[in-house]
Amino acid sequence: MKDFWLSCGHHLLDRDQDGRLRVTDEFMKVYFARPELTPPSEACVVERTLHGALLAEPWQPVTAAEIDAIADADARENWHYIIALRNHLASHRTLEAAYLALVRDNIRLPPILLDQLVHLILRNALDQCDDASVLRSAELFFRPQRLTVHDGALLAADQEHIDARGSAPSPLAAMLGLPEQLDIEVLSDANAIGYWERSDRFDLALDLTAGRRGLAALSTAIACWVKHLLDIDVAVEPVNELRDVMLAWYVGLDSFATKIGDALWNGEELDEARRSHVVGLFRLTFRDPTVVIDRMADDPVYLILAMAPDRVLRMKPQNLLTGLPVRLLETVT
Repeated sequence: MKDFWLSCGHHLLDRDQDGRLRVTDEFMKVYFARPELTPPSEACVVERTLHGALLAEPWQPVTAAEIDAIADADARENWHYIIALRNHLASHRTLEAAYLALVRDNIRLPPILLDQLVHLILRNALDQCDDASVLRSAELFFRPQRLTVHDGALLAADQEHIDARGSAPSPLAAMLGLPEQLDIEVLSDANAIGYWERSDRFDLALDLTAGRRGLAALSTAIACWVKHLLDIDVAVEPVNELRDVMLAWYVGLDSFATKIGDALWNGEELDEARRSHVVGLFRLTFRDPTVVIDRMADDPVYLILAMAPDRVLRMKPQNLLTGLPVRLLETVT
């Protein structure tokens, strides 16, 4: 299989006999060498010394008092989070188990740290995937997307990729806020073969129009995520119309979608403004009904995906792990 998403650092991790990821010294050293963790030139000697020590020995004990001695308040907060995450990873046998514990116990971490874990776990879960559409759709799990309608198609482009290039002018590039000289491609059969070599550029837009390949590919990625982390086989399929759907159970795949689901659950009529923000609706069914709580044994679960009023989609894949109507699960280790 061709490699992809090299930037997540998956090649520095080990796998156990069950295919779960094991954190290594090499991975943690490279993690501490990430640009966002490297102290700036004006950082105090305490922060620079701590950073250098962790590059040499990533698991060495770090006390709260050592972090509190860092001069910059923002740097202190960041280092408290980073060391808390490192210690959490050390206390679990696999990366998957550590992530499950984080989301089930609602442990507070900056979104970027959770996104980095999701990136790694999905890289592992999709290791044998040879479908570029599924891989591109999986990017929604850990990278915010800016959405626009162009020529009747709902297109998602990577927000960071767009923001790194400023604002702009001219057809699709202008619609997505890209500079005129930068052309952005929509993933298609014609360019899918090149996805693997450019996967870390996150520069391909995805067509999420109802009835097209993007939402079906995202359904596959969702099922893979649930199987890998909960060891539950599910079938997921897009539903083209929100009207007349009976929500016996629903999961919002982002904050705005949860609000929409809450409104529907409470019998509210959605106005066109809120309805227009729905990106996708999915029907999830369990292949083994014995894992489902009794009152939901015969009913599908609906998954709602929506963009916020700023037209940015910020998916929360952890909701799939905490919001499904399943019996008490064994923890992935």
